[in-house]
Amino acid sequence: MIKVLIAGGTGWAGSELARGVISHPEMELVGATSRSQAGNNLGDFLGISDVQVPVFGEISEALESVDFDVLVEYTKPASAKRNILAALEKGKRVVVGTSGLTDQDYEEIELAAIQNQSSVLAVGNFALTVVLLQKFSEMAAKYIPNFEIIDYAHEDKVDSPSGTARELAFRLGKVQRPTEFISEKELVGIKETRGGELNGVRIHSLRLPGHVIGIESIFGLQDEKLTIRHDSGSSAKPYVNGALLAIEKVNTFQGLKRGLDSVMDFEI
Repeated sequence: MIKVLIAGGTGWAGSELARGVISHPEMELVGATSRSQAGNNLGDFLGISDVQVPVFGEISEALESVDFDVLVEYTKPASAKRNILAALEKGKRVVVGTSGLTDQDYEEIELAAIQNQSSVLAVGNFALTVVLLQKFSEMAAKYIPNFEIIDYAHEDKVDSPSGTARELAFRLGKVQRPTEFISEKELVGIKETRGGELNGVRIHSLRLPGHVIGIESIFGLQDEKLTIRHDSGSSAKPYVNGALLAIEKVNTFQGLKRGLDSVMDFEI
């Protein structure tokens, strides 16, 4: 049995994953963190009367109180890095579902994972359709050197760009840097409308009611264009199976891996 602790276990995605772990035959949910539900039973919060799972206010309390193998980090960017490093110091393996961590954050996290002979699997988005979007976009970027990203989300999402967009920019930037037709110095008007640049890739983040999570990678050649797009619905269920797979696979390596596809077999 893989013993799991979910940081952010009462959140939108964390609570749905908690249900998935509870019903998984080879996993045991031994705890969760949530400041609003600290001291309570997660089973009561989820409406599952026969489940007893303690909820802690901080990761430090959980590390002192329960034994677990894998931490799933599903909180906020401000606390995520602290939670991850604390777990790694105790030799725990970590699956990251929280968005907003930077490449510099991951450099520090990777070093901590190596020093503690542990592993971190960072997944900006666990949905299978996002994994495919990332792979297809990397394939396209090998042949089309002109591309940008549009990142869609609900109006109260605080991080911009999203973790999914950050990961996609990281991947595409590694394939090749897109063509810069007009330099930053040559731009006139309101330069910010051209989007932010990350790993050499321009990202435009839209935050409006009616959107959940969506992302587009847009490629252009003379007289032709290619758009690869993913859109999420209002439920967190599409992320559960990918997160469960990440929990299973995070013990198959040491150090840091980014993206669910890094532990999946995509050979045809």
